[in-house]
Order: sequence, then structure tokens, then C-alpha cells
Amino acid sequence: MKILVTGSAGFICGHVVEELLEHKHSVIGIDNFSKYGKVEKSYDHHPNYQFVFGDAKNPGLMKELASECDQILAAAAMIGGISYFHEFAYDLLAENERIMASTFDAAIWAHQNRHLKKINVMSSSMVFESVNTFPTKEGMERTSPPPLSTYGFQKLACEYFTQGAYEQYGLPYTIIRPFNCVGIGEKRALCDKEIYSGNIKMAMSHVVPDLVQKILKGQDPLHILGNGQQKRHYTYAGDLAQGIRLCIERPESINNSFNLSTPISTTVLELAETIWKKIKPNCSFNYICDAPFNYDVQKRVPDVEKAKTLLNFAAQTPLTEILDEVIPWIKKQIEIGGI
Repeated sequence: MKILVTGSAGFICGHVVEELLEHKHSVIGIDNFSKYGKVEKSYDHHPNYQFVFGDAKNPGLMKELASECDQILAAAAMIGGISYFHEFAYDLLAENERIMASTFDAAIWAHQNRHLKKINVMSSSMVFESVNTFPTKEGMERTSPPPLSTYGFQKLACEYFTQGAYEQYGLPYTIIRPFNCVGIGEKRALCDKEIYSGNIKMAMSHVVPDLVQKILKGQDPLHILGNGQQKRHYTYAGDLAQGIRLCIERPESINNSFNLSTPISTTVLELAETIWKKIKPNCSFNYICDAPFNYDVQKRVPDVEKAKTLLNFAAQTPLTEILDEVIPWIKKQIEIGGI
């Protein structure tokens, strides 16, 4: 199968492309390097990988690339941590809508005129920003209040794109919702604003790299945003890549949506203490709670049974193993200025 992956140089897609190539698919990747700048990937010279430097908002280019493909993974977007939601509140909405419209225009055209079978849309757990039922099943994004952040609202709009394209043009789809991806490969974005957490600049305001780099740099007491009781499901990037591949491959995924996540809840405070003990095992854990950002969701607990039942997918990598891989990588990135 040949798959067009938009945003292929991004953090999650770096893992996804590798997964697809390992399972004998051909991949065309498109990215404009707007987030991290030019990045090198281990598979850049893989015989089944073709990279195109370009903008997913270019409808002519997108049609040209889609004409060769069986499926599209629509992942290109402005995306970042929680401070990103505030700094780029309008751009997250407007720019991502332009990207999605261009991608769907190309997908509809290729479905009608070439051999494109399906579009797979990378949504977000933020579509569940305002839910109050836990664990949260697929479908509750339509029965709960809408997301409060422009980012969450736009990701929900992506899901409505699939509805419209299917109802009007018969374009099959799969909606993919990753939860709290953690793994190697996530660097500081070029447009990240410098925000201090205590005496140290935040690392993209994503909680795992932020906490790791602050502890590595000796912050004591450790500064935590909010009261630390926020619940998250920290999911290994490699597991998510497998789940996304299954969403692409399995016929059971057609015209369906899936939460892709570990089933295990972890509070931010539990996460912070776990990281602290791995880096400073002989030191007592000390922390300070700082004022949180807006849109800092207090509880995010997905129901993952649908993916398990229909796709035979389960994210099984324990958080402690994820951190054993990520901490040395972040340490190296601090040394070379990547974070």
C-alpha cells in the first residue's frame, strides 16, 4: 500500500513512517519544516520512502501526491503544548483549517478520479476537553459541550470534515485520537515562546520533556503547573505508531473513530516524582505548585476497549520503560541545544 503522510517530519509521524516502512508499505511524506526546521530521519534514504518538501495547503501539490496513493494520513498541523494554545490561539484555528481543507480537497479528487481508498485524520484527545464522563468513549465528543480552546475546537472540526466528505462525496475515513504521546524525537519548536517555570525555561510546555529537563538542570524544588492532580494517560510513541498503522490497514477501521491510549491513569505529581527518582534517586522529592495555564484539562481518561476489540490494539509499554528511553535522549538534546 502507498500512503501519503502529511506533516511527516513531525514528532508522532516520525514514529509512524518508520512503522509503516517496517511493515512493507510505501510512504510519500510531505512537510515544510515549519516547526523544527530541517530534520534528518533514519529512513530518509529508505527505498520505499519519498520525501517532498512542500506545504500541505498547496492544493495542486496535494492532488499530485494523492493521485499516486491508496490512503492519506492527514497529520500536518500547527501543534504544541499548552502554552502554544494561548500564544497562537487564532493561527491554530485558521492555519489548521486551511491545511485540512486542502488535504480533503485532494483526497476527494483522488477518490473520484484515481484509486485513493480512504483518508485517516489525526485528531486529538482535546476534542474531549469538556467531557464529564469517564472513561470517555468514542462518540462522547458529539454529546458533550464543545472544547473551550481553539485547538480543541479545530480538532473537532477535523472530525466534521470527515462527516461532510463522506456524506457528500462518499470518501471513507478513519478518525485517530492519540493520547499524551511520549517518546524520543520531540524538540523545541522554532516558534516556541520563552516561558519560565521557576528559574528554568519550559521545554515546549509538554509535561514530560519539561519536567525531565528541569530536574536534569538541577531545579529544586521542582516547579509543577497546577496542583499536580491532573490525570493523563502517557502513551508510548512506538505503541501509538502501531495503533495508527492498524487504523490504516484494518477494514474494521473504515468510517470509525478510535481512542489510542494506554489504559493507565497517572497524575502529573506521580509523573514528576517518578522522573525525579530516576534522575535523583538519593535526593528527597521537593516541589512547588505554580499557577496553571487556561485549558489545562484536569481529567483525561479514555475508554480504549473499541481499539482493543476491533483493531486488536493495546498500548502496553509501561511509563517507567518509556522514561528509561526518553530521559537519556533529553539529556543529550540539552547538551546539543535541541531542547
